Amino acid sequence: MKRLSAAEIATAVSGELYGVDPETKLSAGVVTDSREVGPGDIYVARRGESFDGIEFAAAAVEAGAALIIGESVPTLDDATLPTVHVSDATEALGQLAKANIEALREVGEITVIAITGSVGKTTVKDLAADLLAGEAETVWPPNSYNNEVGVPLTALQAGETTRFLVLEMGARSIGNLAYLTSLVRPDIAVELAVGTAHSGVFGSIDNTARAKAELVESLTAGSVAILNADDSRVAGMREVLSPEVETLWFSQRESLPEWVADEDSVVRGTGVTTDASGHAAFALNLPGEEPQDVRLALIGEHHVGNALASAAIAHACGVGVKSIVTTLSTSSAASRWRMELIDSPSGVTVLNDAYNANPESMRASLKTLASMGRGDEDSRPRRTFAVLGEMLELGDESVSAHSDIGELVVRLNITRTIVVGDGAKPIFNAANLEGSWGNEAAWVATAAEAKDLLSAELAPGDIVLFKSSRDAGLRYLGDEIAGVSGAQ
Repeated sequence: MKRLSAAEIATAVSGELYGVDPETKLSAGVVTDSREVGPGDIYVARRGESFDGIEFAAAAVEAGAALIIGESVPTLDDATLPTVHVSDATEALGQLAKANIEALREVGEITVIAITGSVGKTTVKDLAADLLAGEAETVWPPNSYNNEVGVPLTALQAGETTRFLVLEMGARSIGNLAYLTSLVRPDIAVELAVGTAHSGVFGSIDNTARAKAELVESLTAGSVAILNADDSRVAGMREVLSPEVETLWFSQRESLPEWVADEDSVVRGTGVTTDASGHAAFALNLPGEEPQDVRLALIGEHHVGNALASAAIAHACGVGVKSIVTTLSTSSAASRWRMELIDSPSGVTVLNDAYNANPESMRASLKTLASMGRGDEDSRPRRTFAVLGEMLELGDESVSAHSDIGELVVRLNITRTIVVGDGAKPIFNAANLEGSWGNEAAWVATAAEAKDLLSAELAPGDIVLFKSSRDAGLRYLGDEIAGVSGAQ
């Protein structure tokens, strides 16, 4: 965070100072968890559903916090703690982040990149951060810090030497992205895809598209919109762009769609192939550059689109083609449980992709599993196991979406499908109707039962995919089967 006085912070968050000299300068970290407080930090005491952060204010000060931002003024031994009193601590966190970025723009050059989409946000964020960090100081969030708390916390990590700030932005309702971009206005906005994820929350895929479009609507003159040319709903977002905003497309199509008028405005990946190890290769075509061969370190053909989006970000930021190719060829998954490939001590290969799930990502993961199982001239065929849990927040489409996955596992000739939980049971039912015979598909109520089946059936050389929404908990079962230390 840029060095600010207590008075400047109070003004930024529309708060009132207590127990601290207004001229006191602060430039350390900003945290919302009192257990993470370090010397000189600002502790934002948010009010949660089951706790009130102000209750931990004294502990935060004892741990070294220099300032509290809270909805009441705490005391310790009848002494007022250094506090900025605000009406809403979460809103104050956002306003402090806004003030930080605006102050940094005044004193230096910082480029803010914001990424959204129904799938791929975290992967693109991690890849883009790798690409940019080799050029200049780059700040990006751990995991999926993409909401009204995570985005400001990430923005507050940026300081006067930060050149690039990479943000992941999620939307759970209309207006979420408009709010986030009002705090941290992006210079580059990236729209990856509009899918059926959270369709139960938004009500329809068209509402999802409307919510996602708020990101590019925030762009001002001189900014860049990076759009997926292969997604018609994303392509339609060009209609809301200001004429002064530059458009850069990315595409995997051999022939470009009609809405892309200029080939020099496209980052393309052509001639895509996938080997038995699950790695995709393609020719990367950057505007003004000769085609370059890339073999991704990431697992899964669906990561080609993520790589192209990341390459478009890097290109827009002036990164050279050689650096882009090298980074894409060496960057593996930086966040856990996202196509995480682990060879277990027992000789079983685990593909743990159970951090989140929706129909698009479920299909992509299953296709990767099938490809890895088929083998090639260098690798023998292998048995494939798919352990699948519920995809949440699909609303009225839930049963049909799960049924579609059940049909797909049969068509892909997955050796064994184990479906876990009541919500995912339509996968099992559809697999049986599609033509799964004998014990090719099984349903169990709990992850513990799934573990028992896997322990009895898996053999060295097998590949097992774990895929579900986060709350289904299959990522922990994947860790157990992989022999990951500390698995829950």
